[in-house]
Amino acid sequence: MTTLTTERLILRPWRDGDLAPFAAMNADPRVMEHFPKPLARVESDALAARIRAMFDQFGFGLWAVAAPGVTDFAGFVGLNPVPEGLPFAPAMEVGWRLAAAHWGRGWATEGARAALSHAFGPLGLSEVVSFTVPGNRRSIAVMERLGLVRDPAGDFEHTAVPQGHPLGPHVLYRIDREGWAARA
Repeated sequence: MTTLTTERLILRPWRDGDLAPFAAMNADPRVMEHFPKPLARVESDALAARIRAMFDQFGFGLWAVAAPGVTDFAGFVGLNPVPEGLPFAPAMEVGWRLAAAHWGRGWATEGARAALSHAFGPLGLSEVVSFTVPGNRRSIAVMERLGLVRDPAGDFEHTAVPQGHPLGPHVLYRIDREGWAARA
């Protein structure tokens, strides 16, 4: 399984020891502000199992983020196949979720930059997307720092959120291989 290294981070496959800090992060209302609800431990463990299964299937995914000398688990950053049923599927998403204690350090941008380099390099992808609710200014700022461009025509209602829920509307951002190469 692939491990990615940046100046400050190690993006690595998951370990059993990641489950408790992952559950604590997913139970934090600040971290889950732009999701329908914080996750209970069983829901968090199930999500971790799906993430680990993706590594078994593809050799990459939503890597666990370690910052040597700071923390062995800060959250995740990486690549995730877009769920079936979304209007732009099939596609590959770049995404992140970090514990609130690690916000504001540039780790999401740094880790996502490594994930995008992997996507457009060894994986040979032609495009990567990212999406969130319009109010998630932190994630939108990361997308824009990475060079992803808003696709207003691609904005959508997320099918995993109940119809009419305030967190249903999502904005879509895209970057293609040429756009990534121009930024590199």
